[in-house]
Amino acid sequence: MAPATDLLAPAGSTTAAGRAGARGPVLHPRLVSVVTAVCCAAHLWLAAAGRHGVWLSVLMLALAAICMPCAVHIWRHSRVGALHQVTAAAVAMAAVHAFLLLAAGGAGHAHAGAPPSSVAPADGAAELLLVIALELATALLAAALVARLRRVPV
Repeated sequence: MAPATDLLAPAGSTTAAGRAGARGPVLHPRLVSVVTAVCCAAHLWLAAAGRHGVWLSVLMLALAAICMPCAVHIWRHSRVGALHQVTAAAVAMAAVHAFLLLAAGGAGHAHAGAPPSSVAPADGAAELLLVIALELATALLAAALVARLRRVPV
């Protein structure tokens, strides 16, 4: 018979390493992981397309390289540290994209040095608003999972 360890932890509890117990949430971490991986894939796709110039493409590759291991850790173990990193990165990216939206006067942002007037005003702004919404949803999902994992069962 196995000793009473993390396998018998109540649902929603965390172990000393910050992982979900054996009966902890499964769907929520998987959703956070998938959303994070989709964001990483989008950064890779945009970097490969080269629409943002060389230095932004390199920055997007670096962001994807930093975030993808967190997506794997969240999928496998629901590590609180990885969830904190995903939350912080998503909030930071939402702030950067909000700055780009506001700096362009609501007309979106220019690509590869093209003037902002070459971008249709509604299309650029709508794309940035959708990106900001995705980033805020990612941050909210990750933060909610941290709260759920840390909740003490009554």
